[in-house]
Formats: sequence, structure tokens, C-alpha cells
Amino acid sequence: MSPDIAAFFVEEYRALRPRAPIPPLEVRFRRFTSLNTTIRLREGKVSVSLSDLLEGAPEPILRAIAHILLAKLYRKPIDPRIAQRYRRFTTSEAVVRQSEQIRQTRGRKRIVTAQGDHYDLDEVFESLNRRFFFGLLGRPQLTWSEVTARRLLGHYDSAHNTIMVSRVFDCRDTPRYAIEYLMYHEMLHLRHPVKHRNGRRCVHPRAFQEEVKLFPELEKAKAYLKTL
Repeated sequence: MSPDIAAFFVEEYRALRPRAPIPPLEVRFRRFTSLNTTIRLREGKVSVSLSDLLEGAPEPILRAIAHILLAKLYRKPIDPRIAQRYRRFTTSEAVVRQSEQIRQTRGRKRIVTAQGDHYDLDEVFESLNRRFFFGLLGRPQLTWSEVTARRLLGHYDSAHNTIMVSRVFDCRDTPRYAIEYLMYHEMLHLRHPVKHRNGRRCVHPRAFQEEVKLFPELEKAKAYLKTL
């Protein structure tokens, strides 16, 4: 660990808690699968883990991380200018691209099966592809979730090019329009990748929202999803 990193945390600690003694401090870079940063206080010792993606980051960014983590740990106000500086860095094109590459190479995506007991995700995808996208969308990996999740009903993972659908939908009572709407929504994420504007992620741009409205049974599908 570079001694400068620890020095940044010491300086930020003194700025946030000028009268408190500085506790033992350990800062390490770790091989995370994303741009993770964690801080913990245990038995009077502060332990910080930073993604190795941040090694070599500019000094203002490392200082910003120290400020944000310590402020969160000790429940102090975070300087909005510092937060914005860090947000701009993490949403920059170069950092986003590097993060995606790390997720692809280090992360693992559990692929169960696209063939369920009552619905075949491959068939649902191809049907919607013909109806709404002229059959032009490339089919990603499709998989049912391992568990019948009721919070995360569907998800498109761009790093692994995978659409996951909660197994809660794979039952005889699920109306076809409900699973079609969920799949259609995730296919729109495939069509409209996440973009970053002014340091913020744009997940549902205007074009995405307009195309959602084209689903003919939109209101019925939304009403059904609320029951879950």
C-alpha cells in the first residue's frame, strides 16, 4: 500500500474529527469484481478496502474517497462538491469500460436454464423480438433465477450479456402478458444501454420510456406485477 493513501485518510480524519485521537488505520487494495469501497470500525481500528481499479487514481479522487468513507462511518455531512468529483470519475467512459471488463473476467454469472416448467424464455424472447424489434435484437443468455425472488423480478446484466427472470413467473397461473412485459422491459435495456450524463447514470432515457408505452397490455401487466 502506498503510504500516501493512508496519509489522505489521516488528513481527512483530522478535518472531520479535529479533537478525536486518530485510531489505528489500515487501507488495502483488493481484487473486487466492481468499483467497491468499504470501511469498517472494529475494536477501535478502522479498516478500509478499496478496489484495485482505484490504484493509480488521481490524488483528488483518492482524497475524495477518504472524505466520503470517513464521513459515512462517523455520520458527518459529505461535501457535495467532493461527492460530485468522485461521481464524475466513476461514471467517466474510461472507468465504466474498465469496470465492465473486470466484471466480465472476475465475476461469475450463474446460468440455470432458459427452459422452465411452464415457460421457455428463449421462445418468449424470440416471439417479442419478431413483434417489436423486427427480429434484429441479438439474443443474450437467458436464464431463470435460482430462487423464486419477488423483489428482483428481472434484470439485464450488460457485463455478462444475460437476462435473468425470477422463477416466480414460471407457473401455470402466470398470464402470458405478464412475463412478456417483463422480458420486453429487459430487452429495451439491451436496446438502450445505460449512459452517463453529468456524473449520473441514465437507466431509463426518454426513448426507453416511449418504447415501454408501445406494449399493448402495459397497464394489465403493471397491475399484475404489483400483486407480487
